[in-house]
Amino acid sequence: MSKRDYYEVLGVSKGASKDEIKKAYRKLSKKYHPDINKEPDAAEKFKEIAEAYEVLSDDQKKAHYDQFGHTDPNQGFGGGADFGGGFGGFEDIFNTFFGGGGGTRRRDPNAPRQGADLQYTMTISFEEAAFGKETDIEIPREETCETCNGSGAKPGTKPETCKHCNGSGQLNVEQNTPFGRIVNRRTCNHCNGTGKEIKHKCSTCGGAGKVRKRKKIHVKIPAGIDDGQQLRIAGQGEGGINGGPSGDLYIVFHVREHEFFERDGDDVYCEMPITFVQASLGDDIEVPTLHGKVKVKVPAGTQTGTKFRLKGKGIPNVRGYGVGDQHIIVRIITPTKLTDKQKQLLREFADISGNAPIGEHEEGFFSKVKRAFKGE
Repeated sequence: MSKRDYYEVLGVSKGASKDEIKKAYRKLSKKYHPDINKEPDAAEKFKEIAEAYEVLSDDQKKAHYDQFGHTDPNQGFGGGADFGGGFGGFEDIFNTFFGGGGGTRRRDPNAPRQGADLQYTMTISFEEAAFGKETDIEIPREETCETCNGSGAKPGTKPETCKHCNGSGQLNVEQNTPFGRIVNRRTCNHCNGTGKEIKHKCSTCGGAGKVRKRKKIHVKIPAGIDDGQQLRIAGQGEGGINGGPSGDLYIVFHVREHEFFERDGDDVYCEMPITFVQASLGDDIEVPTLHGKVKVKVPAGTQTGTKFRLKGKGIPNVRGYGVGDQHIIVRIITPTKLTDKQKQLLREFADISGNAPIGEHEEGFFSKVKRAFKGE
């Protein structure tokens, strides 16, 4: 009987990624594992799935298979893994996914381990992001219990080696399958994988070795931080395990939008309204920047959309590589309220120049600029 195509066996396309192949394998191997599925052909399907995965998960074997399929006499892996006796190489693959034993390396449950990292989201203003800030925050985290120094045992006592797993934190469970005997290594349910039993628990932490506290931390926000960037504070995460170091704290910044300024990297952009008269005759205008007010000369005949650059008036680079610029985009605004005399003069101007009167524009944009000047 000819072998089925390995991609067909796993139900994936030929262009599937490694993650897609792995997910398909995990789903099918769980479904057809002989310990779970009691259908007569489950064992054969399980073997076929494992064989397909062993080939397609290996770049070299997969490339060879894509070129020659099952017909190449020199393929060297057409028969799949050795599934006799103790399950051969596939046992390690299966145990990697489903927590079994076999050839996997044991981890000492009592070895020092680093605590978990924490993440904190901080919302700051546009100006605070530009120039930095120092502030205090409070975070809830687990810290080593000071009463028992993290042992979980009542002062004057100490944890004992678990008699069920002999301190390994794991138990070996043997299972007979159609392919032979499998030895699975599972977490000891008597000590929860710690390898220790606490007869007399600490009254403060209840034997956990850790307590939940709110910790005040001083944070220095660097100038130039941008929305979505994060700051790592070493050693301010969860407390370590078995005397291991604490994890780290990662602060993710959310920067509020500014009403007048927009940011692009270290540069700042803004639109500046000017009148038709200023654009036509030229003028010196005052422009708000993050660093204070600056005078800008608008030449006669300036058009809407004209850009001016103020060097060094942007945002400091967060890594200290100078300061960005501010870019001003001129926008000519038409007044909304005109006297009869002003209207008559504009009509005369239109007749002379041959242009139709300019339409009116909303007032809201002027209000934004006024607030930017006032620093509201």
